[in-house]
Amino acid sequence: MTETAAGVRVALAPAAEAWAFVGADLPVQCIAVTEVTLREGELLVEVELTTVSDGDLRTAFGHRAQLPHVLGHEQVGRIVAQGPGAPGATYDGLPLTVGDRIVWGATVDCGECALCLEGLPQKCERPQRYGHERVRRGWELSGGLATHVHLLARTTIVRARDWIPAAVLAPASGATATAAAVIDAAEGIRPLAGETVLVSGCSVVGLTAIAMANERGARVVAVDPEPGRRDLARTFGATAAHPPGRAPGGFRVGLELSGETDAVGSVVASAGTGGVVIVTGGAADAPPVPVSADSLAERLVTIRGVDGYRPEHLVDAVRFLERADHDLLAGLVGATVAFADAPRALDAPAAGATRIAVRP
Repeated sequence: MTETAAGVRVALAPAAEAWAFVGADLPVQCIAVTEVTLREGELLVEVELTTVSDGDLRTAFGHRAQLPHVLGHEQVGRIVAQGPGAPGATYDGLPLTVGDRIVWGATVDCGECALCLEGLPQKCERPQRYGHERVRRGWELSGGLATHVHLLARTTIVRARDWIPAAVLAPASGATATAAAVIDAAEGIRPLAGETVLVSGCSVVGLTAIAMANERGARVVAVDPEPGRRDLARTFGATAAHPPGRAPGGFRVGLELSGETDAVGSVVASAGTGGVVIVTGGAADAPPVPVSADSLAERLVTIRGVDGYRPEHLVDAVRFLERADHDLLAGLVGATVAFADAPRALDAPAAGATRIAVRP
């Protein structure tokens, strides 16, 4: 490592490697990076494990892609180099040093735009998003499907305990933090303790939300069209699990996590008086959801959307993972492939509600 006017120059031998998405009809390309320059507040992290999220798969099939870019935003790793200046710190104020095991947020906010100043950094007007940005000179290692990731200043960082399995930690910056944001949105309106909570969509996010709601003293009823996912929902703490259209109505809290138009409409329609419905996970090209304004007003139903998460939700996610059943959560990661076989994780999505993991 050499300190220069531009920052700390880190020579990488062997070269760092990353899988770059170059187009929906083209194979991902492995790029090599032999040198990284870290500016103040930046870190270089060696990846321990990456999980391939539903968002990565949507991108791999050509949705909302900036080309070329390095996929991946769910991962865990260790700091191997720091930029110049004072040592960095985690979001919750702990000092960072080389060797620390960490997870980091999926989006880097600017901290200056109107939305950031309003307390909505997840909707920053000038975001930098790991796993989504176009590869550019000086920031080639911008996604988790790599041997190393170059973390920018202002990245939300949380220390990860060494005793937590990598398969449990890797989804923290994606599915787990999203579930934490959903739970927080619901509890901001109605505390979950003692309530019946309907969880619609038992993906990794949904199953994690079931476990979180159960931990808060809620009675959880799950809905999913796939029998295998319904079985998993019961394992994660749901007292009942139904196919769509079969769950009893009148619940006070509904978490709609599939984003499917029919599912959103069904959850809103079946909410009880004073009910709260949290919606996340919809596709931009999905048809609109028909809602009866009269029924909505008469039942005093509150609908709140969740897209992304705030930094404190990543902290909440890691704290949840510290005390959760690790064997249960590790089961959400199915096959683990070697880094050289990473394209297989994109070509053959995991079955059911599980993730495929890539280990460099």
